[in-house]
Amino acid sequence: MDSPTATLIGILQDRVESLRAVGNLNEALHAASAAVEKSQHTLGPNLDSIDAFASALEIRGEIYRELGQFELAQDDYRQAIDQLQGRPDRFDQVGRLHAAQGAAYDAFGEQEKAVSHWLKAIDFFERNEPPLLLDIAAMSNNLGFICKTNGDLDSAETYFLRALEILHEHLGQEDEQTATVSSNLGALYQAAGFYEQSREMHMIALETRRNMLGEEHPDTAQSHNNLALALLNTGDRSWARRHFEKSLADYEALGPDYNPDLEAVAANYCDFLREEGEAGLAEIIAGRVRDLVGQPVEG
Repeated sequence: MDSPTATLIGILQDRVESLRAVGNLNEALHAASAAVEKSQHTLGPNLDSIDAFASALEIRGEIYRELGQFELAQDDYRQAIDQLQGRPDRFDQVGRLHAAQGAAYDAFGEQEKAVSHWLKAIDFFERNEPPLLLDIAAMSNNLGFICKTNGDLDSAETYFLRALEILHEHLGQEDEQTATVSSNLGALYQAAGFYEQSREMHMIALETRRNMLGEEHPDTAQSHNNLALALLNTGDRSWARRHFEKSLADYEALGPDYNPDLEAVAANYCDFLREEGEAGLAEIIAGRVRDLVGQPVEG
């Protein structure tokens, strides 16, 4: 590829990133398409032109995915993968493309295809030199979610534990990604009936989120609710109450963007209060939340 062409493609891709940064995805798509057309027009057998075409496709695929145009994203990812077949020097990019392809299929509701691509992504990340362990952890977490959703709790645990092992070793416990996987494991153990393990994982996630994100963050609020549910199953009802109250107060303060989370926590807390014989307080809280969100609170 000649230098002027490479410069033009670079200019177009810089424009794409600038437009994406300010949320102008429609204009970013036009710039990305221009980069794809130019790189395709100059595509030849030399690796530079192939790499430029594959990268332009990947960038446009990301924009299509952000716009919710998943089939078009899938087409771009597929073409880019085809261009890079048999390239050990591009294992990282091929893995990334399979990861993105899996995300597009998952968003489209095609779980089997999502799983297939995430497994391929792991294979390429493992074969890269050095292996891309944090990317492997991300794919393992995704696969854990799919397995849990499908009721395969043993496989879900295997994937979540692999992700947690990698993150704990390379990022430590005091990291948002580690806290997320800890929380996912807590939810898995809750579903499987391993309540003590669920309690401990949710406790770890909450402590990390408090330290990393602060008390006013939605993830911290969610951890308070998760831990409250786990504590109910281990008999710590008074402690569970305090965490329900904290989660409820936090979501109320976060505003209308978090109304669905507020309703869910309120429903859990109201159920708890009724079990405690405090139906009157439950109705007061349900009414308060109903006024905030403008619709009935279940539970």
